[in-house]
Amino acid sequence: MQYPDWIWHNGAIKPWAEGTTHVMSHALHYGSSVFEGIRCYDTAQGPAIFRLTDHNRRLYLSAKIHEIDIPYALDQINAACREVIAANGNTTDYLRPVAYRGLGGFGLSAETPVDVAVATWKMGKYLGDEALSNGIDACVSSWQRFAPNTLPAGAKAGGNYLSGTLVAREARRLGFGEGIALASTGLLSEGAGENLFLVFDGALHTTPVSAALLNGITRNSIITLARDAGLTVVERDLPREYLYLCDELFMCGTAAEITPIRSVDGRQVGTGKAGPVTRRIQDLFFGLFDGRTQDRYGWLEAV
Repeated sequence: MQYPDWIWHNGAIKPWAEGTTHVMSHALHYGSSVFEGIRCYDTAQGPAIFRLTDHNRRLYLSAKIHEIDIPYALDQINAACREVIAANGNTTDYLRPVAYRGLGGFGLSAETPVDVAVATWKMGKYLGDEALSNGIDACVSSWQRFAPNTLPAGAKAGGNYLSGTLVAREARRLGFGEGIALASTGLLSEGAGENLFLVFDGALHTTPVSAALLNGITRNSIITLARDAGLTVVERDLPREYLYLCDELFMCGTAAEITPIRSVDGRQVGTGKAGPVTRRIQDLFFGLFDGRTQDRYGWLEAV
């Protein structure tokens, strides 16, 4: 990975190599961090961050769940995101705001200082350069998502992503592009780090937030854009076998964007390539950045 020159850390832009924390920081030992993943796109009006404020609002909601008191206001974190992009001179970056319990105490309930950083780097296509056009092969993981009232899936917290790491690494080890997790109920949840959409007879079906998944910003954007375009969207519980029966299937997320899935567990999905509804959703989504789709909701926030 090629690292950028600058990072925003605890209130100031500093050289990337100086964005450090102690090895005994609370977050390193207990996963006590919350974060966001945000993309900046080049648009006809200049570089714009996609749903910056919505992402960072969720950062504060995640922090509220875990009683992590972020020592900066929302506007300051938004400004930090713009500042670090400008400092690195990039316009198509991935942003990572993170707030975490730092050094200052030990034990699960220890009160420690909360450190905050905003990093940015060139990510490219998360699941591969050709994934958006050709799709990926996925598998259902042997690892399930956590049960209700154990870990709050609605928080984008560092510790939660140990689950996704297990799912993703198992999939890669078995030769698949990504893994899909079931909830503790045995019903569909989400991908290792992506939400799921299945297409039946032209309608989009997606698993509900009660299925141990993160209510993704991209997921919400797709639901909104699809309904605006006259497509039917259904949020419902879905059994595993529907992965094999649907006409089309795709994953979505800030990193994955809209990635078609051409097979699951070796079973071809639909025609084995992105179908018409998936392509329509890709056009609507990426159209926000090249002007084909009107930004009716003010999602593009200028750098």
